[in-house]
Amino acid sequence: MRRNNVRRLILAVVLVAVLVTGCTKNTEDTVVIASKPVTEQFILAQMLTLLIENHTDLSVKQTLGIGGGTSNIHPALLAGEIDLYPEYTGTGWLFVLKQDPIRDPGELYEQVRQAYHEQMQVHWSGLYGFNNTYGVAVAEAVAEEYQLKSISDLAQVSGQLVFAANPDFLERDDGFVGLTETYGLQFKGIKEIDIGLRYEAVKSEGVDVITVFSTDGRLKEEPVVVLEDDASYFTSYHAATLIREETLEEHPELSAVLERLTSAISNEEMIALNYQVEIEKQDPEVVARAFLESKGLL
Repeated sequence: MRRNNVRRLILAVVLVAVLVTGCTKNTEDTVVIASKPVTEQFILAQMLTLLIENHTDLSVKQTLGIGGGTSNIHPALLAGEIDLYPEYTGTGWLFVLKQDPIRDPGELYEQVRQAYHEQMQVHWSGLYGFNNTYGVAVAEAVAEEYQLKSISDLAQVSGQLVFAANPDFLERDDGFVGLTETYGLQFKGIKEIDIGLRYEAVKSEGVDVITVFSTDGRLKEEPVVVLEDDASYFTSYHAATLIREETLEEHPELSAVLERLTSAISNEEMIALNYQVEIEKQDPEVVARAFLESKGLL
């Protein structure tokens, strides 16, 4: 009986050791991905998850839709609570680093990438390819009537048109104020609207010009024309993956995997992906997987 008890004790110790080792290994081999609470970010986070789990031995824990966006995700990244998430160059430069705007997209990327490395030990991957910045759009009928292709064209006839935007854009120096100064815009009227109602507003008779985000899913179906920002007024918001350098050191295989998204998503493709999830109500993971497979990335 004593020998059996000893054997049971040894077996129990071995099982505990295995369980502890297994748990430790699982923690070490898991990376945490976060996202902001918007459709585009849900899709991108699913892409990153699929790429990592299909091309490495790592597991992924998702923390998606974090309220407050960058305000809460960025501190969590620095604290090591998350490992990576999709971010935008303009957000990093203006909101996190609080620097003056840089109009050249290439210079902006290099400056924000260097600053994050030196100040925070955070790495920017290559840019995905799309730029989710502000845009100025007009109803198709207005674009046709006045032959509008650029915001400079708009400036020539702005005195005959009504502009509408949410209060935040109207009040910001890098929003409406700077836009009108840069292009010499003088609208016949200006209206405040909820950001979620801008497409409904431009379809009414009382609004001719609105602001949009350049990868809005609804651009695929709404009768509007996005005008060229020919003076490069709006700061670029090119997307990329942010990852802690410590995480890259622990898992160097992630570097090549994350670069699979470099230059892989155009503005038109991101609009279509957002449309599939927002308007057609498809699952973000299903949409992400289909896109990656179509690109030969899975």
